[in-house]
Amino acid sequence: MKYKFDVHIHSVASGHAYSSITENARFAHEKGLDFIAITDHAPKMPGGACKLHFFNMCVLPEYIEGIRVLRGVELNILDDDGSIDLTDGYIDRLQVVIASLHTPCIKPRGSTEALINAVKNPRIQIIGHPGDPRYPFDVKAVVNAARENNTLLEINNTSFNPMNTRHGGETVVFELLKECKRQNHPVILGSDAHFHTNIGNFSYLEPILKEAEMPDELIMNTMPEKFLKFLGL
Repeated sequence: MKYKFDVHIHSVASGHAYSSITENARFAHEKGLDFIAITDHAPKMPGGACKLHFFNMCVLPEYIEGIRVLRGVELNILDDDGSIDLTDGYIDRLQVVIASLHTPCIKPRGSTEALINAVKNPRIQIIGHPGDPRYPFDVKAVVNAARENNTLLEINNTSFNPMNTRHGGETVVFELLKECKRQNHPVILGSDAHFHTNIGNFSYLEPILKEAEMPDELIMNTMPEKFLKFLGL
């Protein structure tokens, strides 16, 4: 199996996802993944999990259904300053921190400044689905900032689902992959699963990864030990 983990996964706590943490873990174990993360939507997303959901994730066992489950969040980037919707006291209790632009939380517009400021936040490890065409950005500048700040940029499988509202970002993602390759900066793949059978599914990404000639050594999902070290685990 080429890809060893998936850390962009939602549970019913996100409000518009449909599987429990146990269902997610069981499927990921059956699929043969090394580990997963549960990264539910933070509070500013309508229907998202409340702050106490993230504070109390420490009650989860490290292994569920035979697979390691990391505690995480998908934060919302709220403005051009890169503001987010959880404070350090909550983030301190988590292991995987993604931050993304979502239309219910920030209106579509040019997002270079917002993304660069989010990248500079040392609490944010991953920028989720930056290829959303509703939020155009300077690819070279954002990749450069990500490399300088050791932040990963996500290539999001759900964005390429024809039913998704982020469709149309193929050109941006291709440019992002080429620039990451040029700067020798790894990317991370995320399923953005909202139902457990999509966990570890990166099938929509395969054609564009192949077209960009993205080497395995620049795709973090092929290197589970390196990623855990990146997280400080």
